[in-house]
Amino acid sequence: MTLARVRLFWCLLLASVTPASAAAAAENVGLRVGTAKIDITPANDAALPLAGYGNRVLPAEAVHDPLHVRALVVDDGSNQAAIISVELIGLSTAFWEKLTARITQETGIRQDHVLLTVVHTHAAPEIRAQSPTGAGAAAAGPANEVAAKRAEYLTRVENAVAAAVQEAKSRLQPAKMGFGTGRANVNINRRARNADGGWGLGLNPDGASDKTVAVVKFETLAGEPFAIFANYGVHATVMGPSNLQVSSDLPGATSRFVEAHYGNKVVAAWTSGAGGDQAPIYDRNGTEFRHVAVLGQILGEEVVRVADSIQTSSRGRIRALQKVVSCPGKRTVQNPGPNREYKIEDADPVSIRLSLLMINDVAFAGVSGEVLTEIGQRLKRESPLARTILVTHCNGSSGYIPDDAAYDQVSFEIVVSRLKRGCAEDAIVNGLIEMMHEVW
Repeated sequence: MTLARVRLFWCLLLASVTPASAAAAAENVGLRVGTAKIDITPANDAALPLAGYGNRVLPAEAVHDPLHVRALVVDDGSNQAAIISVELIGLSTAFWEKLTARITQETGIRQDHVLLTVVHTHAAPEIRAQSPTGAGAAAAGPANEVAAKRAEYLTRVENAVAAAVQEAKSRLQPAKMGFGTGRANVNINRRARNADGGWGLGLNPDGASDKTVAVVKFETLAGEPFAIFANYGVHATVMGPSNLQVSSDLPGATSRFVEAHYGNKVVAAWTSGAGGDQAPIYDRNGTEFRHVAVLGQILGEEVVRVADSIQTSSRGRIRALQKVVSCPGKRTVQNPGPNREYKIEDADPVSIRLSLLMINDVAFAGVSGEVLTEIGQRLKRESPLARTILVTHCNGSSGYIPDDAAYDQVSFEIVVSRLKRGCAEDAIVNGLIEMMHEVW
């Protein structure tokens, strides 16, 4: 146990015997949890280009598997919080602000008690404000029609998220909760050496990779599971840029496997850990949906194994805090010529939202970006709480967030990151740890 964890243990022990905490315990009505799952699969006549690959401009041709919003609402008698998993590639910070403000208005759940996450599937509709060009424009139709389809779909997503939280809140029931971890060899570092000695996208078995599967189980007082939260660091890119079918990719396959295992009596919300530099072991293969199913089963089986081994408690205490940190920004310009040299230019600062949700001694640590593995591992090493889960793509979009050492290898993640070296890693790790101490 680290010194920080020892100190925190004694602080908690001393706090537990004070008159104030005794009074609070007397008022604690126990944990209540509600769930909801709502379909957001686009209609065939509203096809948009799929997200995640700049060279894929044709609209989706079919739906392979559905997209969903999954919501968990947790109540401790004094506070309520919502955890929402959306099967899309990303949600802008502006959209997060609009949507969470609506959730607060309609449900009373405070904005800083909401974790709104996406699974980062690269086979969901492209919802950014851009239109296809060339052949894609001809197939998708006039730009104004594409923009109208996008706006209509975003409205549908917004309504579905709000409705899911409302439904989950309406279904609150007494519950027990527990935490556990396992391991799955489904991800691999994707920052690999090129033939010319540079760095690019590939599969690097020697690179940093966290295989941890974090699971939180919620069950009835009679011991029947009805909600599972799962977290794993990997890109949802089993299907590659040649795929033109809507899919929730690996995250959706995992959630469906877990839900089916429990007779579809549970809602299994999947979230991404520090997966900014992690590919699935079958990556971007194009049309092999069987690979999606295989990896979803491997990961899902581990989620189930861990969930079935978890001991639960009806004790419930919720605390939450959010802060925004700002780091110097940059843009990377590639010089012409064969040497792949890059020039760094100054750009506007980048805001990163840190979101901490504490349920008992489990810390859901949210970051608004694609965090690389080393940051996630450092946070878990230094956290005062052993049960710390890094949740990325959470409450906004700050782009790729590399650790400081990663800038030595100029790969895709470094080129497209909007952050200068030397700020984000410390800001995230130290910021979240400070927040943990603050809410205790």
